[in-house]
Amino acid sequence: MYAQLDNRHASSLRRRRGVTLVEMLVALLVISIGLLGLAGLQNVSLQYNHSSYLRTNANNLAYDIADRMRANRDAARNGQYNISFGATPSGGGVVGNDLQEWISAIETTLPDGQGEIEVQGDDRITTIRIRWLDNRNAEDTDAENGLVTFTLRTRL
Repeated sequence: MYAQLDNRHASSLRRRRGVTLVEMLVALLVISIGLLGLAGLQNVSLQYNHSSYLRTNANNLAYDIADRMRANRDAARNGQYNISFGATPSGGGVVGNDLQEWISAIETTLPDGQGEIEVQGDDRITTIRIRWLDNRNAEDTDAENGLVTFTLRTRL
């Protein structure tokens, strides 16, 4: 009788070892899939963080030129600060130096960065636009070329 119990006990141990090995393989598979998901989440998080960093830089650059225009209000109201995307400002004078420094800062801070300024109407509503290349698909990204545009409207 004891021999029969020992045989059942031995066969039960063999089955448990096999099940344990299968369980370990399944657990390893589940953990691997989870780690791959975490790696993908980390990648997306880095992309959004970089996009946020670029948007913050654009915001700071827009307020920088707005402050420069307020410091030189007469020239700004006369439209001397008006510039379109891709234009190269001519140097000299306060306005030329402000625009050159601003465009240079945009080009060095933002990937494929460009700036545009337009003073409109008697209210002197100023629209400052900064655009740059962002490979992330955001809702404000132009799908064709990946450009994001930040717009600041202010009164001088």
